[in-house]
Amino acid sequence: MSKEFEIAREFEVDATPEQVWQAVTEGTGGWLWPMEAPEPREGGTGPFGSTVAAWDPPHRYTNRLENVDGTSRQTLNQLDYTVEPRDEGRRAWVRYVHSGIFVDDWDNQYDGASRHTDFYLHTLRQYLTHFAARPVAFTTFDGPGASSAAGSFEAVAAALGLADGAAEGDRVQARGPGGRVVDAVLDYRNPYFVGLRTDDALIRIFGRDHWGAPVGVSVHDFAPDADAARTEQDWRGWLDAVFA
Repeated sequence: MSKEFEIAREFEVDATPEQVWQAVTEGTGGWLWPMEAPEPREGGTGPFGSTVAAWDPPHRYTNRLENVDGTSRQTLNQLDYTVEPRDEGRRAWVRYVHSGIFVDDWDNQYDGASRHTDFYLHTLRQYLTHFAARPVAFTTFDGPGASSAAGSFEAVAAALGLADGAAEGDRVQARGPGGRVVDAVLDYRNPYFVGLRTDDALIRIFGRDHWGAPVGVSVHDFAPDADAARTEQDWRGWLDAVFA
């Protein structure tokens, strides 16, 4: 049965409103995934064929997509960003609202979307604080079908070698592709997601087995010599080996 949803979040970040605006309109590869920049006017074309419903740089941006292609589970999707200056423009306050209509499996979809929202917006703040406007090589992929089984995310976290007591903000040495040590800050950790921040990258692990989907990995690599294809090959091999 079709049912509307709304997921709203507010936060402050150590970035200017202009930096936030750049991140949500043009720099999405640094924290979410690369998307075509919206046509800069109300009524213009936004990502994935959406329509720009509000355009007031750097304060308000809304895109709205009806009859969502590629899924039978959603018929309306709208993203709304409101940005206000704080501390004489040195910082920004952001309100984000994701709304629309889910057609099927509402509770599961809403739970997944809500928890992903928290992780993505955390990654946005990490990007703005540590990597804003730096060129990025982005890769994202899913694990094998076996990683959809319950408990798969815990297996992946164990493969990273994270101690049970390791908490957000701790500096850790994770086990990465080829057994190499990944020196990082554990910037996010809960039963659904793990975030690692190195000097040059944001590594995101998604426990989507909780919603019946494969575990996912995204890497936002800001190193000058970053190679997205090589990064995907390395991390995909590492993830596949967990479930071999």
